[in-house]
Amino acid sequence: MLIRFTCNGKAVQLEAQPEARVIDVLRDELGLTGTKEGCGRGECGACTILLDGKPVNSCLLLAGKIADREITTIEGIAGKDGALHPIQEAFLDKGAVQCGFCTPGMILSTKALLDENSAPELAEIEEALSGNLCRCTGYGKIVEGVLEASERLRQGSHHRGDVS
Repeated sequence: MLIRFTCNGKAVQLEAQPEARVIDVLRDELGLTGTKEGCGRGECGACTILLDGKPVNSCLLLAGKIADREITTIEGIAGKDGALHPIQEAFLDKGAVQCGFCTPGMILSTKALLDENSAPELAEIEEALSGNLCRCTGYGKIVEGVLEASERLRQGSHHRGDVS
């Protein structure tokens, strides 16, 4: 079937089987390999993307369900000049990236949270990240990264070193 959707701000039109998984379409057809497959069962969050601004597991989402919708992957949050998003910078600065496999999903879940709530409480951060597993047990640093990103976004700081 022909599927039209927006991915990272660009119109996309491609042929895909309606039962194809979105993760496979993104990785195999569009070359967007930042979306990772961990468990393939929607339990780990490594495959998280934003669908119309909400985090979803792309390993559970069928291609037929994305027609006329908007997808954001980790590749789509950097600036047009290639500059890292403030969330990405905060994660790096706070040591929230260990092996990095969970990082795209964590960052996109964080973006969805901060887009709706610019100053989340700890419990809200934990709830927003609850669908993302980190095998390196880096949750403390990840939460610090979310808090730092929240602060930077509220202050309008978009580059490392802008916040003292």
